[in-house]
Amino acid sequence: MDDEAEIRALIGAHFEALGWSEGGTPDWRRFRADFLLDARLFPAARPVESKTLDDFAARMERVAREVLTTFEEHTRGMEVRVFGNIAVVLAASEMIENGQDINRDVSDYLVVKSGGQWRIAAQAWDRETPERPVPPDLL
Repeated sequence: MDDEAEIRALIGAHFEALGWSEGGTPDWRRFRADFLLDARLFPAARPVESKTLDDFAARMERVAREVLTTFEEHTRGMEVRVFGNIAVVLAASEMIENGQDINRDVSDYLVVKSGGQWRIAAQAWDRETPERPVPPDLL
């Protein structure tokens, strides 16, 4: 598989690992495997606050217990730019919350290759709004 195909597979699988069914939680082992150990995440909430993987997992565990009984996230499109052992990815995803509420967002990833494997070094995302729809070329 070439680098771009490997990165597309990594990001696509990354979204899938975050889902859960009723009474379940995300597959954190699989989710964390996509990242460098010290990766940073920058959620859509403002003002922006950098999160560790542990911070993000703790928040999502609370969401799974208190707000969302089910959650699915699927890649809808992505743009990948690779140069040597670094890449940036802009990816649109669709989330299905509680089996019916559909929301979309766009994530930006900084991805690095080390030891022959691509891993996520950082992820930032923002939600779609009526004033800011997901770009058609990412869908």
